[in-house]
Amino acid sequence: MASKSNPNILSIHGKGLKLNTRADIEPYLKDVDPTIIEEVHFGGNTIGVDASEALAEFLAKATSIKVADFADIFTGRLISEIPQALTAICDALVDKTSLVEINLSDNAFGGRSVEPMVAFLTNNRSFQILRLNNNGLGPAGGEVIAKALHESAKLSKAEGKKSNLKVVICGRNRLENGSASAWADAFAEHGTLEEVRMVQNGIRMEGITHLARGLAKNPNIQYIDLQDNTFTVDGELTGVEAWTDALSSWPLLGTLNLSDCVLSADGEVPTLIEKLATGSNPKLHTLQIQNNNLETASFAVLSNAISQGLASLMHLELQWNEVEEDDEHLENLALGLKQRGGKLFASDEEDSDEQELKAEEEEEQAEKEEEAREADEEAKETVKQPEISTKPKDETDNLVDLLRKMDILQ
Repeated sequence: MASKSNPNILSIHGKGLKLNTRADIEPYLKDVDPTIIEEVHFGGNTIGVDASEALAEFLAKATSIKVADFADIFTGRLISEIPQALTAICDALVDKTSLVEINLSDNAFGGRSVEPMVAFLTNNRSFQILRLNNNGLGPAGGEVIAKALHESAKLSKAEGKKSNLKVVICGRNRLENGSASAWADAFAEHGTLEEVRMVQNGIRMEGITHLARGLAKNPNIQYIDLQDNTFTVDGELTGVEAWTDALSSWPLLGTLNLSDCVLSADGEVPTLIEKLATGSNPKLHTLQIQNNNLETASFAVLSNAISQGLASLMHLELQWNEVEEDDEHLENLALGLKQRGGKLFASDEEDSDEQELKAEEEEEQAEKEEEAREADEEAKETVKQPEISTKPKDETDNLVDLLRKMDILQ
């Protein structure tokens, strides 16, 4: 159903509905004009084949759609149902030149259910944001997706057009080394990426090296999150060295998250840390390098660079490294960041405090938004009541009342 506050948004997000048939989904579509809809949010419900086909017919008429949110829509569905339902939805969106964002996260596609996305990913070259997080793609499924994106970029170039793809979020998908080369080729072919998040994918040093090569062809990158992958193996530093070389390709980089990536072998200062300290990324605002076997020598490099090569840094996370509470370099880092309004996170307690504060702020904001929404609804629903006079009765009114009581006046 369309939002009361914004008729351009169709949302049943998070209602936990089980929509099996056309009849099930029809009530949420029947009074909505698809030609004015700009966003659809169906996440947090489960949609069957028949309902998906009805939804696809609606989407086919949505000529102004910008955001298509279909995260978590297949919970409890048979593996045989998902390809049919996904095909209907993707085929309905393939020609939408207005589309900016597609979200298919938290759907258990696995490698067997990715084919329905291929035509869409290859032929819709308008969307800018791709969200495919926690889909269980595996190396084979990841390779299929990456090759579709690669082909899309080639088709754009053949038409003399620049790619529109800017954001790729594909974490928790077990991509591993097997698909890393294909992803690197896709990234290099597009060359337009601004944000890439590929966390917890089991990508090891060989694959990490490929990704550095591909991402280095994207000079506009501002946000990279590769946490919980592996940059070194058995003391070999090929992955770290590849990323060290790539850093200078990203002059606009503002956030770099390489936590839990095994950046250091035996506590040595990673070349990547040394490169960052030289100011290779002058706009770097947030650096997250938790749990990477870093020791005081690395902290010293960062401390010495805090006012020069890291002059824009405001948020530095170093938890779960070889941290001593009285490390003078950490004290200097904390002081340098504090003086500019930033913060160093070097202990578990600080991380917990920050998370709690953030959660409180988000809860407070949500409450304010809910209060504002309720106030808006009340204002719309309130009917103005006629004014009731509170003027005191005069002597004539009192006389009339007395006569009525005596049944003289009727």
